[in-house]
Amino acid sequence: MKKIFLSFILTIVCGYSLFAQNPTLQDSVQENKYDFLQFGVETWNLIKQPTKWDGSDYLKIGILGAGTFLIMQADKPIRRFLNRDQKYAKSFPMEFGNMWGEIYFVEALFGGFTIYALFNNDKTAHKIAFELAQASAYTFYVNGPLKYVIGRSRPYLEQGNQTYVPFSRYTNPDHQSLPGGHTGIVMALTTVLSRNAKPVWLKILAYVPAALSVVGRVYLDKHWASDVFLGGAIGYLMATWVVDQHEKVNENDSKGSQVGIRRFIFHPYVSEETYGFGLTLHF
Repeated sequence: MKKIFLSFILTIVCGYSLFAQNPTLQDSVQENKYDFLQFGVETWNLIKQPTKWDGSDYLKIGILGAGTFLIMQADKPIRRFLNRDQKYAKSFPMEFGNMWGEIYFVEALFGGFTIYALFNNDKTAHKIAFELAQASAYTFYVNGPLKYVIGRSRPYLEQGNQTYVPFSRYTNPDHQSLPGGHTGIVMALTTVLSRNAKPVWLKILAYVPAALSVVGRVYLDKHWASDVFLGGAIGYLMATWVVDQHEKVNENDSKGSQVGIRRFIFHPYVSEETYGFGLTLHF
């Protein structure tokens, strides 16, 4: 039986003509340095955010908490429904969804955009690389301590969805189920890519791998449904905050990427012992 190995090859192609059509956002992209100093300043601004929250912000936090609690009531039936048949556990969709949130995938995306930005002096690619790293880091450092403090047991332990062992060993993943860290990273990456995509269809399509990952984490019995909801929401909020820092309000008083990824093409390949795919992004 041939060994199945999913690898990721990133190629970035830039269309310069698109930039000239969007001077407002292009100026916003160019004025940022996307360096360690900016990372530090924006990290400090993020840390200070709770001191600036108003009623609407606390309402959002309350809704997020209430949503997580309500989904907890359906954790067990959702698990039973998705775990009925494990014949797809090693399927390509499940493997791909799981891969999307792995650290090597984050590094591959960041490395691809960074290398292209350096060799082509492309500020938009630099922006995307910076935001991928930034959103992933913020999500990790929010979800990680929460998982440790809450200490919720994983579903595969068969201890139910209301067993908590707070402050267990940090290296022990068995009681670090809530929030879903993997899903958080997936949503952070996906949201950054979606916000930087130009066509609406590509913005929507960017969330397909995230959907596979969300379903897969529950299907593979790694998380409860409420885990992936909270973790994914945190990843989405972190990525949204990050992208908002780098984009000025356009003439229609709306924030959104008018320059960015226009389309992408998957390149499947097969060798003697492995198969995989490449991804070409067009700006």
